[in-house]
Amino acid sequence: MPTNDEMFAVVTEHLGGNHVRIRCEDGETRLGRIPGRMKFRTWINEDDIVLAEPWDWQDEKANIEWRYKGQDADQLRSEGHIDSLTA
Repeated sequence: MPTNDEMFAVVTEHLGGNHVRIRCEDGETRLGRIPGRMKFRTWINEDDIVLAEPWDWQDEKANIEWRYKGQDADQLRSEGHIDSLTA
């Protein structure tokens, strides 16, 4: 579950390398950066539900903190946590 500075987001476009375009639950579209610890271990595809932490100094960018697998994302939807995301 997200902390105070994190939010749910859906990946809308894979830009290559370690960058993706995400749509956050607050309605903003941000440039998401996949950190090195996740880049080669976790494959992030379009329409995946992720946990994003927007940058303090640039609100249009965010770090990807976690990727939810299909079953976990379905459970979040059924519990009503990610109703605002249509993915």
